[in-house]
Amino acid sequence: MKKRINKVVLAYSGGLDTSVILKWLIETYGCEVVAFSADIGQEEDLAQIKKNALKTGASKVYIEDLKEVFARDYVFPAFRANAIYEDQYLLGTSIARPLIASRQMEIAGLENADAVSHGATGKGNDQVRFEISYLAINPNITVIAPWRQWEFASRSALIDYARVHGIDVPATHEKPYSTDWNLLHISYEGGILEDPWQPPPADIYRLTVHPKDAPDRAETVDLAFEAGDPVSINGTPYSPATLLKELNRLGGRHGIGRADLVENRFVGMKSRGVYETPGGTILRKAHRALESITMDREVMYLRDSFIPTYSRMIYNGFWFSPEKELMQGMIDATQACVCGVVRMELFKGNCNVIGRKSDHSLYRKDFATFEDDVVYNQQDAEGFIRLNALRLKIRKLLEEKRK
Repeated sequence: MKKRINKVVLAYSGGLDTSVILKWLIETYGCEVVAFSADIGQEEDLAQIKKNALKTGASKVYIEDLKEVFARDYVFPAFRANAIYEDQYLLGTSIARPLIASRQMEIAGLENADAVSHGATGKGNDQVRFEISYLAINPNITVIAPWRQWEFASRSALIDYARVHGIDVPATHEKPYSTDWNLLHISYEGGILEDPWQPPPADIYRLTVHPKDAPDRAETVDLAFEAGDPVSINGTPYSPATLLKELNRLGGRHGIGRADLVENRFVGMKSRGVYETPGGTILRKAHRALESITMDREVMYLRDSFIPTYSRMIYNGFWFSPEKELMQGMIDATQACVCGVVRMELFKGNCNVIGRKSDHSLYRKDFATFEDDVVYNQQDAEGFIRLNALRLKIRKLLEEKRK
């Protein structure tokens, strides 16, 4: 028997899955459903999303602007760590889920709801990200995951259900893609993309032009940082969310940030995804360039050793974990002197670093120069080399002695 549920707070995007889920929850549990949509930069018609939710049966709809919180408290901390999953994915969806789950749980408390629900499938990563976040916040909450319970076996079946019930959804049988859009990226999965040999249809892209269609003249952009976070573009200060949006505009115009990859999902299968992350691509490259002149070598090597573990932690849904909190603290401690300006050149799908400067720079021209200097004695290198080669010499001498 199903547990008696009186009220559910649903993470509602207005897409195919959550639109059907809203109706299904009402029919299956006979409960009240409160829909919650987070505005994290998806640039969709939020008024229409609210209207659709109410039309489908929601008793109440929360639409909340979380763009600044998302950029400041979720995207920027991850980019201070140079987070990237499997060397390609900049974690746009992974970073957003804990924020949505956190606010959803707050609304559940305000509404005295019995349960929370989401639209993630039983095959994907998002079910893990949502539910681990829910349980980290309230271990006693009831979670309803329709994709693990209902009779529908495909997105095509959901499209048919939506048509029968008069539910307005953006997906069609011709374009059954699952998309996730926020300030950091847009992702695309499903449909023809499930064949990793087939190229992505040209018409799916929304943030970026094809590099061949980008301007024939390069554009130079100066990106300033304070304590590892970007604060201005070309001398103009921006809030975190508006800065990321502007970088998306600049990068998208030049065809920067497209990625087509097959990744390893936490649940065990491989999945093909196509991503657009124009602003994030520029931001990560600029951040690393500034670190190259402001961060001590050994500190950088140590911090870089954290990147795969930190990135996998976020990808797998452990944003609200003690290990992530510990690692974030260590990473943030490395960023105090990551202040300065990086000059980027944007051109036909590429963003190249062409300059960097900082008052905290550890780069010393008088040491590194190939011209005359009075600060470095080149003869000192001989002893340095001999000491570093000593263990190799001993090994070789022992090998020769055994012959």
